[in-house]
Amino acid sequence: MNVPDYPLEEMLRRIEDAILPFPKAAMFALREQGFDTLFEQLISCIISIRTLDETTLPVSLRLFQKARTPETILSLGREPLAHLLEGSTFPGQKADTIRTVAEAAVQHGGQLPQTFDALTALKGVGPKCANLALGVALNVPAISVDIHVHRVVNRWGLVQTSTPEKTLKVLEAIIPENRWTDINRDLMPFGKFICTGTLPKCSTCPVAQWCKRIGVTRHR
Repeated sequence: MNVPDYPLEEMLRRIEDAILPFPKAAMFALREQGFDTLFEQLISCIISIRTLDETTLPVSLRLFQKARTPETILSLGREPLAHLLEGSTFPGQKADTIRTVAEAAVQHGGQLPQTFDALTALKGVGPKCANLALGVALNVPAISVDIHVHRVVNRWGLVQTSTPEKTLKVLEAIIPENRWTDINRDLMPFGKFICTGTLPKCSTCPVAQWCKRIGVTRHR
C-alpha cells in the first residue's frame, strides 16, 4: 500500500490512533448500535447529506424509533416522515428520496439491491451514500469520499482533484480494496477534528511529516 512519498498503511495506522478520543463517523456509530442493514445505512446517509454528524445521529435514531423497515417507512406518510427528519437539511426533499428508496426495496421483496449501480440508479442516491452503505452494512469494498476525505487527501498532495467524484476514482486506483471502507471511517473524523477546513492542527498532526499542506495558509 505504498505510493511514492506516502506510506499509506503507516499513515492510516497513526490516524486511527489519533481519532480514538473523537466521535466515530455517524454511519459507523449507528452500526455499532445495531442499525446495520443496507436499508438503514442508506437511509441514514441520505439524512447526513449537508448535515453534521451531530444532527445526523439523533435524527436517524428518532426515525428508527418509529420505523426501521421499508414497509414501516412508507406507512408513516410523506409529511410525518418529513417532520421526523426536521433538523437535517431539506427534510421534505429527503423524505421524498427516502420514500423512493423504500418503494424500491418493497419492489425487491423488502431488500435493496446490493450493487453500486442499482443503488445510484435510485433518484437522490449518489456515489458517496451508495458506497458508504455498501461498505458499512455489507463489508463490500467501497470508498466513500465526503468533503473531509476530499480535502484531506488533496491537502496531503496524494491526489490533485477538483471534486469528490474524481478523488474517488484516484483513491480506488492507489489504495488496496481491503482498506477502501476504512478511508471514510478514518479520514472523516480526522478531517473534522484534526485536519480541519480552517486552522488545521498541523503542530500535533500524526502524519504532518508527509503532508504537503497544499492550500494551508494558517494552522495551529
